[in-house]
Amino acid sequence: MTGTTLPVMEAFYTLQGEGFYQGQAAYFIRLGGCDVGCFWCDVKESWDAAAHPQVAIEEIIAGAAAYPGRIAVVTGGEPLLHNLDELTAELRQAGFQTNIETSGSSPISGKWDWICLSPKKFKAPLPENIPLANELKIIVYNKHDFAWAERFAQQTSKNCRLYLQPEWSKAAEVTPLIVEYIKANPKWQLSLQVHKYINVP
Repeated sequence: MTGTTLPVMEAFYTLQGEGFYQGQAAYFIRLGGCDVGCFWCDVKESWDAAAHPQVAIEEIIAGAAAYPGRIAVVTGGEPLLHNLDELTAELRQAGFQTNIETSGSSPISGKWDWICLSPKKFKAPLPENIPLANELKIIVYNKHDFAWAERFAQQTSKNCRLYLQPEWSKAAEVTPLIVEYIKANPKWQLSLQVHKYINVP
């Protein structure tokens, strides 16, 4: 260990609520700092990295290892604002699958078993990151987001899983649009924020 620290807003054990691993037990590591700034973000308190304590990587790993699940999800904020090489190396050493949720707007660091790329209009992903995604998750706020989704789907690898997810505050309005879109374009799947429906973190 090198004594490296990262700004951790929160870390918790729960069920993954979204996307491919929905319903599976996972340990979430939410890092502080974001330069994307989505106006509908539900964790705006994560944006300022300086507002969150610097936690030693060995302490982060110990927190994760206290639970039986072995999926670790690194999220934010925008986690790729930080160098994640050491964190992922230590997570893997401890037997964890390493998953990341990112906008892809910063260079990728770390070794990842699963990359969930969620492009944002406020700061687009780096072109070189898009083919690396295992999962493309597009947040649908209005009907114009379907064209946005297709733009990125064309740049992903052939094995990338494609998800459309209603923005929570607009779910009643856009979910029926998503359902009809997926019926017409079955390469896409529906992702719902199940954790919000079952009231877990």
